[in-house]
Amino acid sequence: MATGKGYDYKKALLSVTGLAILFLVVIFINIIVSYATIRWDATEDNAYSLSEGTRHILSTMTAPVTLKFFYSKSNPDIPANIKVYAKHVEDFLSEYRQGAKGRIKVEMVDPKPDSDEEEWAEKYGVEPMRTSAGNIYCGLVFLSLDKEDVISWLDPAKEQTLEYDLTSIIQGLQTTEKKVVGIISSLPVFGTKGRAMPGQAPGEEWLFITEMKKIYDVREVSPLVQQIDPSLHLLLIVYPKNITPQLEYAIDQYVLSGGNALIFVDPLCVSDREQGQQQFMRSSGASLDKVFKAWGISMNPAKAVADFGQPTRVRTGSNSTEDNPLMVSARGEAFNRKDVVTAGLESMLFPVAGAIEKTGDTDHEFEPLVDSSTNAALTEAFNAFLGVEAVKKGFAPTGKPFNIAVRLRGTFKTAFPEGPPKSEDPEAKSPEPPKGPHLTEGKKGSTVIVVSDADMLADQFYVQRSNFFGMPISQMFNDNLNFLSNASEILTGSDDLIGLRSRGKLERPFTAVLELKRKAQERWLSKEKELVQRIDETNQKLRQLETQKEGSQKMIISPEQEAEISRFKEERQKINRQLKEVRKNLRAEIEDLGATLKGINIFLMPLLVSIIGIVFAIYKQRKIRRK
Repeated sequence: MATGKGYDYKKALLSVTGLAILFLVVIFINIIVSYATIRWDATEDNAYSLSEGTRHILSTMTAPVTLKFFYSKSNPDIPANIKVYAKHVEDFLSEYRQGAKGRIKVEMVDPKPDSDEEEWAEKYGVEPMRTSAGNIYCGLVFLSLDKEDVISWLDPAKEQTLEYDLTSIIQGLQTTEKKVVGIISSLPVFGTKGRAMPGQAPGEEWLFITEMKKIYDVREVSPLVQQIDPSLHLLLIVYPKNITPQLEYAIDQYVLSGGNALIFVDPLCVSDREQGQQQFMRSSGASLDKVFKAWGISMNPAKAVADFGQPTRVRTGSNSTEDNPLMVSARGEAFNRKDVVTAGLESMLFPVAGAIEKTGDTDHEFEPLVDSSTNAALTEAFNAFLGVEAVKKGFAPTGKPFNIAVRLRGTFKTAFPEGPPKSEDPEAKSPEPPKGPHLTEGKKGSTVIVVSDADMLADQFYVQRSNFFGMPISQMFNDNLNFLSNASEILTGSDDLIGLRSRGKLERPFTAVLELKRKAQERWLSKEKELVQRIDETNQKLRQLETQKEGSQKMIISPEQEAEISRFKEERQKINRQLKEVRKNLRAEIEDLGATLKGINIFLMPLLVSIIGIVFAIYKQRKIRRK
């Protein structure tokens, strides 16, 4: 017996010692893992992982960058959505610190009220959210040598472009020189000072030119050039009306050399002062047909998109208002949310836009950025002069969207395989041939963004100007300028920056509940339609009964009318009860779904763990007995 008790005592001691050792091993593993750089992103959209483009940019950094994250972490009244987003930003910044391998330093700063940290936040330009409980800060400051940049407020609504915003600023801090943008346009975008016709007041440069000059070295490129300056970081073409073959060839060779381009064509430019009805009939449109064909796209210069799903309410000459489908107000689902250029946009205005189509099989990327709605069709661009009624005649929606803005990316082939074009005028002096070899295929990949409307850049279509006590004020009423800014910023960046995509949101919709609501809405609309139809039938029946009465009985309700009204009231009550039943069933289905999920989380998972534990214990006991 003593031996058995000693054996049991030793066995128990060994078990306790084993548990203690196991506990210490777990602690040591946790400590080691906390210092390890092994990271695993288990989210569906890799919300916490850096893209390859960002990793490459971080690996090529030449100047160290310090990121100061000003966040009011100690404020107990921070809204829940900001608290969640701030935690996501903090985790994301740790990815940047890990990816930069010592070249990025991240500092967390809590700007408490009346503290030195709050004073520094104000000096850097970090703007707080002012609430009744005090100021809430959530902004980023980037410091590198003698340069700095700031995101004054990290808006959760811009979560999809967070990686692009951070990476583009970090890359911008690595260089001091301005990027060069060359602009070709047949419109007076640079103003008409010194070039105004006699009797005309000189026009000022367009607002987008003024804004671009704040960021870029903007240069006007003559439409008579034989070769595009290869030192340009971006070529911007606005309304290339009646373009010469020589200029089209120059554009072709610029893109083949690896240059990026942002092109605005137009079937009918309302901002062109010369484009009246007669001029339009003689014009060949503003397009680049030859290079477009080589790039695998086309746009009919005589056709415009009529979009009755996204019309713009305008005032007519008779001082009335109407919805004009040729003035396309793109919003919501019209934007490609997966592309950084359009991910954060809400609305854009395209006055008389064309449709860009993909033609043939090409090996380069073709990605729509802005589309029309499905309630759209192509109409003669000339109908813009005739009015909405002319557009409505013969309108038949295609049921599919039309591309208004697209992005092309890849290695292109030349539209001039036989070499530079010759002058069409045999008596004209032959132009000096462009320098350098003739390229038949791209030396490297290029990115081209094509927009089928140029009027969107005209001031009156995106900005409202006013005067406040002698000070001019400009107020943007859509995202036209933001689109240009986004596209220009991306196209003047590196290939890594161009390749960045917008990210998914952390907030995941409860798709099962959304599907239940969708089905309930379909049932609701069906019953509502039935009720409306019944009302129309009753009104029609009452009118028929009214016509059967004599003149002296016009003000008296007949027994037939009373019976019809009574039947309708009973039918309406019946349909209303059915609508209430739809709502009640929807709530019941959602509650049942919630109860099922609670049951799974509360009972099923612990039960499964318990079963696994019991099975494992039985297995261990049998193994010990065999010994």
